[in-house]
Amino acid sequence: MDTPALRLEPWTDADLALLRLINTPEMRRHVGGPESEERMLVRHRRYLDFVPSGVGCMYRVVLESVVPESDGSATGGTDVGSVGYAERAWRGGTVYEMGWNVLAPYRGRGIAAAAARAAVEAAARTARHRHLHAFPSVDHPASNAVCRRAGFTLVGETDFEFPPGRWMRSNDWRVDLAAVAG
Repeated sequence: MDTPALRLEPWTDADLALLRLINTPEMRRHVGGPESEERMLVRHRRYLDFVPSGVGCMYRVVLESVVPESDGSATGGTDVGSVGYAERAWRGGTVYEMGWNVLAPYRGRGIAAAAARAAVEAAARTARHRHLHAFPSVDHPASNAVCRRAGFTLVGETDFEFPPGRWMRSNDWRVDLAAVAG
């Protein structure tokens, strides 16, 4: 499968519309279901604060369009999802945790894995933490496949709380950011 041409754009206030597209029963099936408008707005504000507070970064995933410009460059693109990472306490230390979403019409094209690889590289450049983890449900084969294709190593199964108050059985996937940055 060819790697899709995509770019990551830092999350902005305008990305609330994308978050609303992600906040559906289908998209949030493995993470506790859709959030109320109030909780979704809290999430959006948290995403906007990741960079200023220094805890991580959330991105809009844009699938590149080939729209030739007169100077030979290409512009345009379609918003197809999100990917990001943020600090979390894990097993006595602080790590980055990553998550992603790809809208249904764009799944199965390698977009999530390509976006995750790009976000891993961005996290490695910050050099704040050695490890980045992802915790997909053991019952979510697509997200576990993304971890494999994006270069994560399976640490094992774990009980994981997400969203707060909801425990699920997850796989703990990890990337050594020092090795990526090296």
